[in-house]
Parts: sequence; C-alpha cells; structure tokens
Amino acid sequence: MPQERGPLLFILATLMIDAIGIGIVFPIMPDLMARVGAGDLAQGSIWAGVLMAAYAGAQFLFAPVVGSLSDAFGRRPVLLLALALLAVDYVIMALAGSLWLLIAGRTLAGLAGATYITATAYIADISTPGERAARFGLIGAAFGIGFVIGPALGGIAATWHITAPFWLAAGLSALNFVFGVFVLPESLKRENRRPFGARDLNAFRTIVAAFRVPGLAIPLICIAVFEFANMVYPTLWAFWGRETFGWSTLVIGLTLSAYGVLIAIVQAGVMPFAVARLGEARLAVWGLVLGVVSLVGFGFADAIWMVALLLPLAALTDLVPPTLTAMSANTVEENRQGMVQGVIASLSSLAAVLAPLVFTPLFGVFISDEAGLYLPGAPFLFSALLVALILPLAIRIRRAQRPHMPLG
Repeated sequence: MPQERGPLLFILATLMIDAIGIGIVFPIMPDLMARVGAGDLAQGSIWAGVLMAAYAGAQFLFAPVVGSLSDAFGRRPVLLLALALLAVDYVIMALAGSLWLLIAGRTLAGLAGATYITATAYIADISTPGERAARFGLIGAAFGIGFVIGPALGGIAATWHITAPFWLAAGLSALNFVFGVFVLPESLKRENRRPFGARDLNAFRTIVAAFRVPGLAIPLICIAVFEFANMVYPTLWAFWGRETFGWSTLVIGLTLSAYGVLIAIVQAGVMPFAVARLGEARLAVWGLVLGVVSLVGFGFADAIWMVALLLPLAALTDLVPPTLTAMSANTVEENRQGMVQGVIASLSSLAAVLAPLVFTPLFGVFISDEAGLYLPGAPFLFSALLVALILPLAIRIRRAQRPHMPLG
C-alpha cells in the first residue's frame, strides 16, 4: 500500500481537477456566451447546451477508443497526454473570441476525458477485486469535492477577469501533469496488454463487443439506464428549484454544493463500510431502491423540509455507479479493463447528451399553462420509473453472484 500512495494521490488529484475544470465554468457561462457573441440570455442558454453536448458527445465517441489505447500502450502515457490536452483546452477557452472556437475547445476536452477512463482502469490495475468497489468510491468522492470547489473558484476568479477561471484550470492541469511525471509508474504489465487494431477505432463496435462479454451486458444496461435517470438532477435542479420554490441563484448554488458535499461523504465514508457489510451486489440493489424513493419524493416535493430530507437519500444513491463499475471490472480480464471503463464512460456521456433533450421538454410541458396537470416534478417521476425498471436486473445480478461472491 505505501508504494501505491503516490499514484493513488495523483489519480484522485487528476479526477478532482477534472471536476473542478467542469464546475469552474458554471458561474460564468452567461457572461462567457455574451463574450463570444452568442446572443441574448435565451439564445446564450441554448448555445451553452450545445457546448455541453459537444463535450459529452466527444466523450461518447472517443471514450472506448481511449480506453482501448490504454490497454495496448499502458495507462501512464495516455493519462499524461490527456492532462496535457486538458491544459491546452483551457488555454483555448481563455483565448477564444468566437463561439466556434469555444465549441472546438470543449470538443478537445471531451477527447481528453481519458483522465476519468484511464484513471479508473489504473485503479482497477493496482487493486484486488475486493478493493475495487471501495476505491471506485474514492473516485466519486474526488469528483464530488471537485464539483463543490469548482463553482466557488469560478465565481471568485471571474471577479478578476472573465477568462481567469480558465487560466486557473490550465495551471492546475499543468501542475498535476508535472506531478504525474515524477510519481506515476506504469500499472499495466506488458504481458497483460492487448494489440490495438482498426476495430478499436470504432466506438460503436467496442460497445457492442463489451455487451457480448459473458456476464457484462446486465451491469452495463443498469449503468446506462441509471446514469440517464440520475442526469435529471444536474439537468433540471436550477429550473425546478426556481419554479417550485422561487430559489435565487445563490440558493441554487448552495444546494448544489450541499449535494456535492454529501456525495463526497457517501463515497469516501459510507462506501467502504457498505461494501464490507452488504457486498457489491446487495448494495447495488439497495442503492437503486433508495434512488426510486428519492426521485419519487422530489417529484412531489413542495416544501423545503422535504428537500432537506431527500438530499441525503439522493446522495446515497450515488453508491450505485461505483458498485456496478466494480462488478463490471471484476467480470473481465486485466487486459480489458481500459475497454470496459471506456465503454462505461461512453454510456455515461451518451446519457449526458440525451438527458437534456428528454427532461427539459418534459418539464416544460408540465409547467405550461396548457398542461392539464401542473407537475414540475414530472421528470423526477419519470426517472424513478426508469430506475424501478432496472431493479429486477440488479436483483438478477445479485442472485447470480451469490454462490461465489461474499455479501459481508
């Protein structure tokens, strides 16, 4: 464990910086759109959505490819190259004077999303099967902390200059790159590598190949559906809070920060205990049950005290992705860890592209004057239905693993 401390610290720092880089943009998005001439506030919000879709779409297309590259050439070079690309991307964002250059920069950042994919594969390499779920929980904690810090840093840095957050993110990425050069050894042994071929350049073929691996299809389906359903929170939280409670921007930001803190506590503190006590399969089932309860609760919430009670439950449902990710990683050989993590990241990115296209129109229908039923929480109820539909699949995984996987 001592020899793993430096690499593990680097991996967690990389993921936290990645999350900071995403969250640091949120407070300045309206001003950023105005700076590049994206139109008024309404038009700017649409182009901001295009910007986010470009990032997620690039991740969807390139995540499996980058994961397969790390299976062939090792984790270290791919991780360091991704960090260098992120630093370049933030410089492009800082210097961008046009909307199209801004979109190109975010597309490059999506390509460099290998930080998450390869970092997860790296942790799978240096962990035993029994350690993976808890360590994947640390990934969630690092992201949670980054999403708490990012918006605050962005708001503060923007008081100096609108581009200051990007320069700050570029500096953090560059410093972590230097740190990785000195402390990060290669984790994938040469005998565990596999050739990289033309078929690995096709993201769709890689995804289909992953679904054909025995025992992997059901966890991947559960991950894809859960990630899509859970996107209702970042997609609609601000709009739902303003419509239901009349929240100000400050209150929306504070509730999001509180949610990030709760997720970090759950992933770093609750995850290791829960895995040891319940086992991965049973924990996934209970996490999905809590997901249905919290989503239904938000669907009908009309008082602040209900939000306060439901936020911790919503945070606990974030035990599901690392648990399902660990079960997926334990299903395949060492030379396919990058491929599996790339496919998982790709499915999550696809969810990030599609969710706004589904949840925002649904929200608009149920708050319009023409709606026969006024129900701003309708998207949360729809998400609850999706999570409920994959519960039988999670139970099936648990029953299949019961004979050979300890539950406590």
